[in-house]
Amino acid sequence: MKSNMQSSTSSTVVIDQLENVKWTLSIFAEVLLLLIKSVYFIVESIYHMVVPLPEKSLADDIVLITGTGHGIGKCLAMQFADMCAKVICVDINEQSNAETAKEINVKWKGKAFAYTCDVSKLENVRELGEKIKNEVGTVTVLVNNAGIMPCKSFEAHDEATIRKIFDINVFAHFWMLDTFLPGMKVLNKGHVVFLSSMAGVLGLKNLVPYCGSKFAVRGQWCKLYLYNRQTASCINRNITFVFSVSGLSEAIIDECKDDGYENLHFTVIYPYMVDTGLCKKPKIRFPSLLPLVTPESTAKTIISAVRKNLLELSIPGPLLLINHIFRCFPHKVAMDFKDFLGGGVDAHDD
Repeated sequence: MKSNMQSSTSSTVVIDQLENVKWTLSIFAEVLLLLIKSVYFIVESIYHMVVPLPEKSLADDIVLITGTGHGIGKCLAMQFADMCAKVICVDINEQSNAETAKEINVKWKGKAFAYTCDVSKLENVRELGEKIKNEVGTVTVLVNNAGIMPCKSFEAHDEATIRKIFDINVFAHFWMLDTFLPGMKVLNKGHVVFLSSMAGVLGLKNLVPYCGSKFAVRGQWCKLYLYNRQTASCINRNITFVFSVSGLSEAIIDECKDDGYENLHFTVIYPYMVDTGLCKKPKIRFPSLLPLVTPESTAKTIISAVRKNLLELSIPGPLLLINHIFRCFPHKVAMDFKDFLGGGVDAHDD
């Protein structure tokens, strides 16, 4: 009996040792694969610095853009129409939005559709979604462009203004995604563009709530990407957790990555300073190096990023890379470099 018990114990020890060896070999194989893939992705990235990525056609797409009454949104609508896409113009200002659609239809008859909507309100966005689905079709490209940017000191912001900034700059993204992403999943085809800002990468004086809202948009992008890889369940499931921990854009990519939606793409854009009228008193120390960018050139760059399926892009392009590099240094180094460049905005009334 005693001999049998010793034999059984020895067998258990051997099995445990074998399991430990298998686990160790499995981890080693995963690490090796990770290193190989990392080298491949680095080489691929260097290759595409020389050889540009191919650009996909947008001719069969239905493109919805928010904030098309003026600025970047209007330019995006005009240029997407030039790509032979159907363009859905959405803005809270009915008159200016109708003018955008009219200009497009003069050149491309029947290509533009104008809808008036306050995208900060979920019930309005859902009603908009039903109208568009019945009257135009399923949206395949969604550009979350609408936003506001009050330029004043933090103490000068009241509660209503801060709530409005987040309602339009952040929560509107949730409502648009909740309404239009399911249709893209049914088709297994779609592209979502998040307009963030370089103010969503580094903080700027006189833009405290605005910076907070754009940091949140940046967070949304990644988590949605991974969502496609991990689950097909409803986007609403993790909204509270995602916003409070990581923000909006990284959260969405995170949730979309692993679920077989191979043709869903996400792009986050970080413009520097665009001459749209939102920023009335820009501070630019080196205008030849970092000039005020035009809405037309910004729209052109965004559409190129969509056609190449880029994950993220700053305008001008090098700014994001420069930020990533300086974030590897002590915080004071990064802040001193930002102060040296001297970009920002002066406070002014809306």
